[in-house]
Amino acid sequence: MGNCIICGASVDGHICSSHEEDVVFTFEGNRANQLKPGRYYEGSVDGFAEFGVFVDIGTSVTGLLHRSELDRRLDSLDWDSGDAVYVQVTDIRDNGNVDLGWSIRQRESDFRGKLIQTPEGDELPEEPEEPDEPDEPDEPDEPDEPDVEETEPVTAGGNAAAKQQVRTPDEGDATPATTESDATEEAPSEGEAEGSDETVDAVEETADTDDDGTDAATADETADTDDDAAEPGEQSQLARSTVDNVSELIGQVVRIEGEIVSIRQTSGPTVFEIRDETGVVEAAAFEEAGVRAYPDVDVDDVVRLEGEVERHHDEVQLETEVLTTLEAEDATAVSERMDAALDEQADPGSVDLLADHDAVAAVAGEIRDVATEIRRAVIQGRPVVVRHTATADGYVAGAAIERAVLPLVEAEHERQDAQYHFCERRPLDDTVYGMDAATDDVTDMLDARERHGEQLPLVVLVDLGSTLESREGYELLDVYGAECLVVDSGYPDEEVVDDLGGIVDPHLAGDVTDVTTTALAANVAAHVNDDVRDDLAHLPAVSYWQDTPTAYTDLASDAGYTAEETAELREAVGLEAFYQSYKDKRELITDILFEAADGLAGHVSEQFRTKLDREVETAQRNLSRRTAAGVDFAVLDADAFSNRFDFPPTELLLDALHREEGAETDAELVTLGLDEDELHVRSTSPIDVRDLGETVDAEVPEAGVSVVGGRDGHVEFLRGEREDVLNAAVTAIANSFA
Repeated sequence: MGNCIICGASVDGHICSSHEEDVVFTFEGNRANQLKPGRYYEGSVDGFAEFGVFVDIGTSVTGLLHRSELDRRLDSLDWDSGDAVYVQVTDIRDNGNVDLGWSIRQRESDFRGKLIQTPEGDELPEEPEEPDEPDEPDEPDEPDEPDVEETEPVTAGGNAAAKQQVRTPDEGDATPATTESDATEEAPSEGEAEGSDETVDAVEETADTDDDGTDAATADETADTDDDAAEPGEQSQLARSTVDNVSELIGQVVRIEGEIVSIRQTSGPTVFEIRDETGVVEAAAFEEAGVRAYPDVDVDDVVRLEGEVERHHDEVQLETEVLTTLEAEDATAVSERMDAALDEQADPGSVDLLADHDAVAAVAGEIRDVATEIRRAVIQGRPVVVRHTATADGYVAGAAIERAVLPLVEAEHERQDAQYHFCERRPLDDTVYGMDAATDDVTDMLDARERHGEQLPLVVLVDLGSTLESREGYELLDVYGAECLVVDSGYPDEEVVDDLGGIVDPHLAGDVTDVTTTALAANVAAHVNDDVRDDLAHLPAVSYWQDTPTAYTDLASDAGYTAEETAELREAVGLEAFYQSYKDKRELITDILFEAADGLAGHVSEQFRTKLDREVETAQRNLSRRTAAGVDFAVLDADAFSNRFDFPPTELLLDALHREEGAETDAELVTLGLDEDELHVRSTSPIDVRDLGETVDAEVPEAGVSVVGGRDGHVEFLRGEREDVLNAAVTAIANSFA
């Protein structure tokens, strides 16, 4: 028996089953069947093919990482033959072929441990050799003849540091460097009698100015008045540095004060991400191989860290020497400084809408507030999770926010895989944020906190979440303190507003002008990151199936998109939103919407029209038509007269049918779609589906009627009462128009 190198549990070996995926394995076997599916292995690129990448696992086995497993285009990989890569073994076939899966962790330090897999079993890697202890200095001949050690000034934020660090062989800790007054009081040794005046003058000159001529007295005054400077008598009196300038201090020891953003354990050091008022930096702390350093330090703790600035794999990292959790007044001072800087950094400033649209202008203040909260989360190192409907409007709106957040995440974090940890877009094949979706998100965020020491995310609901049916989802998030924002163009329920950290919905401002969620989300995104404003200009026009406001067609035209091209983009996203609807398809959606991949949108949109036109034609032949109180009804039994498991989905088919039918009549038209146990309504005049559901429930109480999605939603019922529900709905709608 042994202990798990991650959690310490008793196991038969070195890793427990729940943490096996947190470890990277070096393979020293010689046959494919010795590999274990599910494990992550270190490999090297063997070659490329049109269908994927061949990767050597160890010296005797080669596997295929198929392009379908990649989270990006094959030609966008920056791998060369021989490069070290990390992959997951997903399957070993009977013929010996090895199927590999993509890993977003492409550094050994991204894993929490490392093991060597041999034919005899798993083994621990050899522990790194301890660095040689520094030689003890020779005792000076005369104890009253101190040496004067010359040091270059340590800069912080462009100013000379008030105090410099000098290593002492006895302590190994930072102590104040020789100051001007100290140098004046110290007498030169006898061996320095000749030229001693010049030595003292040189020290005085160094103390007076730094390399670029800055008056050191100014720096001293700054350090003395800085409320974060070390108190007299403390072990370390380094002047505080900030994260934004540590890259200029390679090889020097600095002091950083801030908040722990995440903690991850590797097979070697513990890696802390620390954020101050200027940015985020990683700090490695080593106790012993695979053992958690500073176990009492947790995410969100306010700390003071001292360490040497180094560069690993082109990324800046601090090698921790001292890490202290701050309390009381010290912690409050750091938090207040960070909060003040955060407020300033997170605020996008004045609102500048993409185009003149009254419905969007009505919520300009809310757009600024929600954009501020998203920016704040990125700066704080909190993951941003964008949840959106699996529709064209939902995908385009979610992609707009993702487009704004990703560059900010990459700029904020040194980690190469930060965009996968700190920004996720998760499509939702539903119109409400219910317990199923919330449970999924809570499970993921707790797992990320346990495995990677990440903070709880900010959840942004796009094109859903504004009705009471989503309240149970908010409440589950709230139990854990995870904040939720909503960007939605549907009719909201005012009762949920207080449950949210912010909401953008024109109906709350009394404006019911036709507006899509994308028009709102694109404006939010433009204020999250002004640098991507031009990328977003065509998106509002893409989201309208008909009656696009002139302001948005003009905006798209100015960005170089014709009406035909925006229609192709809309249809291409609409088709891709249906297939693999639960996947974000980040690279594919990016190619369609932003990269203008040659012929891609046109090719996909052609498939969209072919499939939709065929289904619309079939549905029109099988419509049931009736009239009540002067209202024309077109009823489609989607169960019987549509391909339920192929494109298009019922909602999209019903939209197209209603547009086609409405173009042929001037009368009031209502199109109804029956799909298993659901009734969907489309009307030329607004219909409150929640009121409709209440009326039908009163008429057919045995049908178990409920409404999902509020005023814009749909009616659900027991399938055995379908005809009675339909008849009651037709009567209720006709009466509402009377």
